[in-house]
Amino acid sequence: MSNPPVPSSRARSSLARSTLIKMGVRVAVVIALTTLVSYLHILRSIRTETLTRMEWGVSERSQREQAIFLLAQDDHALVAKAFQERILAWREKDPNPLFESLFTLQADGTIRNKREGFDGTKMPGVFVPRGVRDDADFRRRLLAAYEAVSLYGPAFHVRFTDTGIMLPEGVVVGYWPEGATYFLDLDPSFSILNLEYFTLGLPENNSSRKSAWTGIFEDVPSRTWMVTVVTPVDLEGRHVGTVSHDVLLDELMRRTVLDHLPEGYNLLFRDDGLLIAHPGLRVKSGVEPYNILNDPRKPEDVFEEGGTAEARAHLQAIVKAVKGLKRGQLGVHLPEYGEYLAAARLHGPEWEFVTVLPERVVSSAAFHVARYVLMFGLASLLVELAVMYWALRQQITRPLEAFTQATDQVAAGDFKVSLETSRDDELGRLAQGFQLMAQEVQRREEELLQANEGLEQRVVERTQELTEVHRQLVETARQVGRAEIATNVLHNVGNVLNSVHTSALVAQERLAALKIDNVERTVDLVEQHQGDLASFLTQDPRGRNALPFLRRLGKHMLAERQEIQTLLSDVSRHTEHIGSIVKLQQNFARMPLHLLEPTTLSELVEDAVRINQAALTRHSVKVERNLGDVPSVLTEKHKVLMILVNLISNAKYALDELPEAERRLTVSLRSLSNERVQIEVRDNGIGIEPEMLTRIFQRGFTTREEGHGFGLHSSALAAQELGGSLVAHSEGPGKGATFTLELPVTPEKQSERPNV
Repeated sequence: MSNPPVPSSRARSSLARSTLIKMGVRVAVVIALTTLVSYLHILRSIRTETLTRMEWGVSERSQREQAIFLLAQDDHALVAKAFQERILAWREKDPNPLFESLFTLQADGTIRNKREGFDGTKMPGVFVPRGVRDDADFRRRLLAAYEAVSLYGPAFHVRFTDTGIMLPEGVVVGYWPEGATYFLDLDPSFSILNLEYFTLGLPENNSSRKSAWTGIFEDVPSRTWMVTVVTPVDLEGRHVGTVSHDVLLDELMRRTVLDHLPEGYNLLFRDDGLLIAHPGLRVKSGVEPYNILNDPRKPEDVFEEGGTAEARAHLQAIVKAVKGLKRGQLGVHLPEYGEYLAAARLHGPEWEFVTVLPERVVSSAAFHVARYVLMFGLASLLVELAVMYWALRQQITRPLEAFTQATDQVAAGDFKVSLETSRDDELGRLAQGFQLMAQEVQRREEELLQANEGLEQRVVERTQELTEVHRQLVETARQVGRAEIATNVLHNVGNVLNSVHTSALVAQERLAALKIDNVERTVDLVEQHQGDLASFLTQDPRGRNALPFLRRLGKHMLAERQEIQTLLSDVSRHTEHIGSIVKLQQNFARMPLHLLEPTTLSELVEDAVRINQAALTRHSVKVERNLGDVPSVLTEKHKVLMILVNLISNAKYALDELPEAERRLTVSLRSLSNERVQIEVRDNGIGIEPEMLTRIFQRGFTTREEGHGFGLHSSALAAQELGGSLVAHSEGPGKGATFTLELPVTPEKQSERPNV
């Protein structure tokens, strides 16, 4: 049976170009759609964000700008109250002496301040027109108004240019330092009876008896625009006067015009359409204010510049749109002029503060962002096409055939494969990984064989050595009465030997678990499709899984190598620790002095955990470490390690009765002070009964059938020899146990070993 034909180089090139064109078209369509969707989304997001910012801005702006108007109304309440109180107070007094000392009847029939002693910068001025009935009631009300203005006028002058009270007879009492002689020089025929700020306070024009605001007006000599706020004052059902303030508008109008969003502008108008401020429309000096909705005058006759019919139509559209806002609505779109509006009312005069932003500002920002999205998309398309073209031109059949031969070699047991590893792409990296995998597998087999042989020999040698040490220790104990040396050595070395044995078993299990047979099955599958290998690897579901499988296999074998190396390292450390224990006990038997050396406790804790790691893993114990930053300790390193190994080993057995998923061991390290440190080994195992806590450190006492009762006893003695202590704590059966080892950072005096 002949193999399927292999595509020629020309056929592969044509296929590559066709695939490249199709993928390029698809990517281009995706980029175009993504750009369009991004533009629409960005436009909507920016529009929403802009409107929100505009609405927040005008709301916050209105709060600031209306403060002066609300303050004026609050001031009026104080003046009105003082005015009422003074009227009531004067009912019981004779007004004539004070009245005649302050005011005089002029030759023109008016009543005004006496010129002698009058200072208009410090006291109110008074103007009583001709024909007013000068009786006691009138004099009392005039004096009450004079005293109220005298009390509050100078205080309010910081904010307001003047403060005044108007009596129903047309009398004016006002504090105006800038016009110190205004009331003395006023024309005798002057009358306020028909002026707006006077009529607004009359009962027939103000049934609600609340503060009212006049239209804006200009002080022609100073070209200063202002508005007057008046508040009617009634007493016992009778209209007794009207409090007034003039509020300067220059600063408000200047802020409205100059303080605006980039490329936007602000305007201010009254609810009935009276224009207050506009950046391009400034009312000519001496001309009455302009009403946007119904002013019959031509805009060019009112404004210094910019006044056209188109401008008036634009303003009318803005006013109507703002007046059409629903309750709680601040923003609106003005499509015929391509603008967004945000409006907020200035409470008091009830003016509308409006921010206008051209729609093009929003759309241009969105278009700017979308343009970058499109540019980056096109650049990505070109890069992608170039990468695809370069990748498809490479020969992939030859590397795959080489992989097939390599898998045959590995399946046959020949790990010395040779692949093309110079390619800087996935196939090149896969070739490197495959070749490295084969080399690592071969090296692991050799190392495992050597390790097994060496391990058996070392275990035999160490066992013989330990037997001899045990014999010597027993003989020494009999001679000097210290039999515990031998038991301590047997206990601690036994713990380490268990770890050595466990590590060796796990290493053998890891070696046996290597999935080499899966490679052979993969090779068989590739060989079956050798003729149509490219199609098999790209189209067949099993073929598409072949390369990922080999990659995972390589990673798996690398991981297994690391685990076996770790286990072998553990065996080496365990055996070294056995030698250290033996050497420690030998030296200890010969000399009474301690062998102190600077010790990093965090490393010592990690060594103790690693010594027990294999057994902990087999028992499914999860180890948590809480190792704080503690200073180096001057102590006997291996004696501390012996204590920690015993504590961790005991904790491991205490967890056997728990389900595997719940077994938890916590090792903590912390500083108690500059002189002492603490190591805590805590488990959530079977716990300790209260009566056992007093016996647990006694020699020969144990709760395990296979236990000998030497571990905790020797550990407690070792802790005392180190100048520290070892204590146990448990809440009771089933609630775990905690063993706490406390050591000095630097022993003050090396203690003698206690007698056993």
